[in-house]
Amino acid sequence: MAGSGSARPLDASALRDWAHTAVGDLITHIDEINRLNVFPVADSDTGINMLFTMRSALAEANTEARSGDVVRVAAALSAGALNGARGNSGVILSQILRGIADVTARKVAESGEELQVIDAALLGAALRHGVDLVVASMGGQEVPGTVVSVLRAAAGAAEQSAADGLAGAIIAAGDAAVVALEKTPEQLDVLGDAGVVDAGGRGLVVLLDALRSTIIGQAPNRVLYEPSPRRPAAEPTAQPPAPQFEVMYLLGGCDAECADQLRERLDELGESVAIASSGVVGGYSVHVHTDDAGAAVEAGLVFGNPRRIQISALTGAASGLPPGSWTRERAVLAVVDGDGAAELFAGEGACVLRPGPHVADPTTAISAQQLLRAVVDTEAAQVMVLPNGYLAAEELVAGCTAAIGWGIDVVPLPTGSMVQGLAALAVHEPGRQAVDDGFTMARAAGAAKHGSVRIATETALTWAGTCEPGNGLGIAGDEVLIVAADVASAAIGLIDLLLAAGGELVTVLVGADLDGQVDGGAVSDRLQAHIHDRHPGTELMTYHTGHRGDALLIGVE
Repeated sequence: MAGSGSARPLDASALRDWAHTAVGDLITHIDEINRLNVFPVADSDTGINMLFTMRSALAEANTEARSGDVVRVAAALSAGALNGARGNSGVILSQILRGIADVTARKVAESGEELQVIDAALLGAALRHGVDLVVASMGGQEVPGTVVSVLRAAAGAAEQSAADGLAGAIIAAGDAAVVALEKTPEQLDVLGDAGVVDAGGRGLVVLLDALRSTIIGQAPNRVLYEPSPRRPAAEPTAQPPAPQFEVMYLLGGCDAECADQLRERLDELGESVAIASSGVVGGYSVHVHTDDAGAAVEAGLVFGNPRRIQISALTGAASGLPPGSWTRERAVLAVVDGDGAAELFAGEGACVLRPGPHVADPTTAISAQQLLRAVVDTEAAQVMVLPNGYLAAEELVAGCTAAIGWGIDVVPLPTGSMVQGLAALAVHEPGRQAVDDGFTMARAAGAAKHGSVRIATETALTWAGTCEPGNGLGIAGDEVLIVAADVASAAIGLIDLLLAAGGELVTVLVGADLDGQVDGGAVSDRLQAHIHDRHPGTELMTYHTGHRGDALLIGVE
């Protein structure tokens, strides 16, 4: 099997990396999956629900970031998915992940030895067990042409190809899933009428391809699935109205007999009933579409102790997010560079997005896709974005536009430097209306005059004269305004220019380029002494952010 010789072992680290890759790939394919969503309810949220469920699984797995125990990481993925399951597709995904957790735990129990990796045989067994768990969560009723059909095909292929090694099993599972996916319109009339493949099955293929990318390092090229009705429209007939609400909750204190009785009650109240066991005694995830949300919750009270209750309107919006998808109202997302900067902004309550550590130019390293993922990861309905000079305009617009299309209220603010970002963050008030908060933050950023100091690396002619290697260059507005013998002198000259129109606070961020070349403490001391002597009443704040590029970032408020 091609590529099998270079397969990465599916250990604890790879399992976490797979979850991370799966989240990113679901973001890429979310619109495609949502457009395919016509069963069991055409509410265009299958991709969203799978994304949120997988994100919850990843977040839980990241709590085991230092663990090399594949069983613990698999259990964390399973628990996170169940606790954060969104919609019918999320419940199904949680059971697929539980299949991995159960099979790995069982292997350890049977052998009495620690399990280091998941091999091809275990992967096939995990997928097979996932099929059984999904069917059980649906009350033992398997509908041909759904994600179960796709999962069953993947499991069979993985089992049959176990002798080819892990890579061979993964490739076979993904390819078999695609074949089964393309048969789904022939198996389920509602899919054939709409000319779509099953949305959940498409999401499963994304997950299997993410596993292939993680283990083999190569992702296959798949076709883009679009709705294409294959049958002539029939005469309209009266259809029963779709249920108004989707109800989900976790249920504790419930045994298997009570779970069966609860299923019977929910079948009376609605449809798309799914009751999935967490694998822990008395723990279940409950899902139903119904017109009587209150009765569905009351049924849970009869048979156990419901918690984390979610009630969402089944509106069928083409790309809107179901109510309750966000865990908080508003967040600030700051794009920063450097460990110190990440700590500084996070300490002020912002979520942070950082360029990769090995990129040549951090100011152009963030893509629209990375921005979109970071916006989603804030888990907020409204997000204030501080680009801070690390996002190209076209990437900022593309990422924000995509997020807005998903129903997230994104407000990009004009911060051209981290010092302006700090000024904006200082006046952020989550309790204000978004438009007022955004305006106030933008005004604070705009009022913060800013510049930077770099260390010259070659002889050059600037607007301020000729510079030599090692000179300090004071820069504002993309122009060199100060050429000085050293960094501290250039910073002093630039601060004097920025304070010419007044100011009460000078903020200096010390970058990585200064460390190791110049005594940062001595620079700070010279700046402090200068401001004390020449600008009485002005406060100086210095932070070691470790950003790349400029030796110093300077702001005046």
